[in-house]
Amino acid sequence: MADSTPTRVEAVRRFNRFYTRRIGVLHEGLLASRFTLTESRLLWELAHRDSLTATELARELDLDAGYLSRLLRNFKERGLVKSARSTDDARHQHLSLTAAGKRAFAPINTRSQADVSALLATLGESQQQQLLASMTRIEQMLGEPTTTRARPVLLRSHRPGDIGWVIARHGALYANEYAWDDGFEALVARIAADFLERFDAKREACWIAERDGANVGSVFLVQARDESTHTVIDGVAQLRMLLVEPAARGLGLGEQLADECRRFARRAGYRKIMLWTNSMLLAARGIYAKQGYALVKSEPHRSFGHDLVGEIWELTL
Repeated sequence: MADSTPTRVEAVRRFNRFYTRRIGVLHEGLLASRFTLTESRLLWELAHRDSLTATELARELDLDAGYLSRLLRNFKERGLVKSARSTDDARHQHLSLTAAGKRAFAPINTRSQADVSALLATLGESQQQQLLASMTRIEQMLGEPTTTRARPVLLRSHRPGDIGWVIARHGALYANEYAWDDGFEALVARIAADFLERFDAKREACWIAERDGANVGSVFLVQARDESTHTVIDGVAQLRMLLVEPAARGLGLGEQLADECRRFARRAGYRKIMLWTNSMLLAARGIYAKQGYALVKSEPHRSFGHDLVGEIWELTL
């Protein structure tokens, strides 16, 4: 079991105190309404879910059944909630908001949206992305266990800040997993800078894999160039900087990213895709082999603090 020292416990409690004050849930009425936090949450659930039973509500919100019963009875007395006997099981009553209940909930919902919009407006775009990613991560770590495969992955083009993320993650992951030195991060930074400076959307592309608002992978397809003269190699594209975060491995994401490169290259009129990798990168080599790439050249070299064997692979389109 991970360590739960008093210092860590207090850090979590301090965050809880900060956040509950920041979003205003300590007030007698939530969002300047006459409803408490729990009552407002009940209204939200009933406004967004069809035909909930009291048992389902108690389970969803982890509420004591007796306490929930008293809240619902109060709502019924105020004309906010109505119930109808289930046609499948007469023992259950399906709950829903009355017209008065919907009118009572509407200003709470509007005020909440406005307050959160105002909160986000104090942050820049990159800060908002960081905040949303952090919130998602907390939800994932402390929420109910879910299968990784159930969470969809979005492939999108790069946005401001993404290229910096690509450089940073390559540097960190290859240092952690292969003990490569900062020469590798410097190489990635040069490749990334060249991509931005030379970018031609008709001939080149970058895909960022995103899940739950966080980047989990990348790949680039660029116009191939001679390593010495930097002149264009006609009809040849180069796949570069394929990366999959450890938490997203085993989902077929690497193959999906390579697929996008192949499809784009064909549409752009390339006749071949080439790439450079190293023999020790077995997972990447497996992806390339499965995609139909063939190893055409290999040679030893000393780079990134290690003796390596570089490889050139090619795919004819």
